[in-house]
Formats: sequence, C-alpha cells, structure tokens
Amino acid sequence: MDIGISDADRAKIAQGLSRLLADSYTLYLMTHNFHWNVTGPMFNTLHLMFMQQYTEQWNALDIIAERIRALGHPAPGTYREFVKLASIKEVEGVPKATEMIRLLVDAQEATARTARSMIPLVEKANDQPTLDILTQRLEIHEKTAWMLRSLLEE
Repeated sequence: MDIGISDADRAKIAQGLSRLLADSYTLYLMTHNFHWNVTGPMFNTLHLMFMQQYTEQWNALDIIAERIRALGHPAPGTYREFVKLASIKEVEGVPKATEMIRLLVDAQEATARTARSMIPLVEKANDQPTLDILTQRLEIHEKTAWMLRSLLEE
C-alpha cells in the first residue's frame, strides 16, 4: 500500500482512530441508553436532544471505522475491544436526569480529548483526510458538551 503515508504512521494513526472509535461507540451507547431511560420534568427536552445526539454519533462511527480501513488496518468492532480501547467507562444503573447530563458532558469532553491528542501525529504524517475527520469531530463534541453544560446552569 502506497498512499504517501508510511506504514508506521498509518499503524499509529489507525491505533489512535481505534481509540476514537471506541470512545465514540461508548458515547453513542451511553446517549442511547439515557434516551431510553430519562425521566423527570426535563423528559421531553432530554429525550429529543439525546435522540439527535445519538443519531449524529451513530453516523460518525462509520466514518471513523472506514478511515481506519482506508489506512489498511482492521477496525475494532466488539464490546471487548471497545472496553479495552475507550477512555470512557460504562455507567452502572440508571442515573437521574441531571447526572445523565453531567456524565454526557464528561464523555463528550473525553472524546474530544481523544480526537485532539491525535492531531500532532496526523499533521506530521500529512494525513489531511484524517485531520478533516478529527476537526469535524472536535467541533461537534465541543459544541455538544457546551449545550449539555448549559442545561446544568441555574
């Protein structure tokens, strides 16, 4: 394979994208879980907001996984792999609505940090397609974290 990125850099980028995919999938699952289980006075607002968020996240999973494949590496695709790779931990039980929001803020920020951590390597490797994905994911995760944080203000 010769796309202008060394084998070693492609492997490192694929590894980083695998961590991003794991964080993104864990965030997707958490958001969908909260969509199903949210209760309380903010039910309708949160139920709809969480649906918009998990739908966007679901679509992003394919983009990340396909970039890993385009770099010549297999994309992780099992819960076992995701648990090992993700920086986000699974939530036990069903938290109250406000705690759901806090957990999602933390998970959105963690996913943004994972994406941001890859930028120096991707820039050094001159990998514009991956940089484009990272920039788009950062914008979405930072904006979503801000919107969720705004719900916690009095």
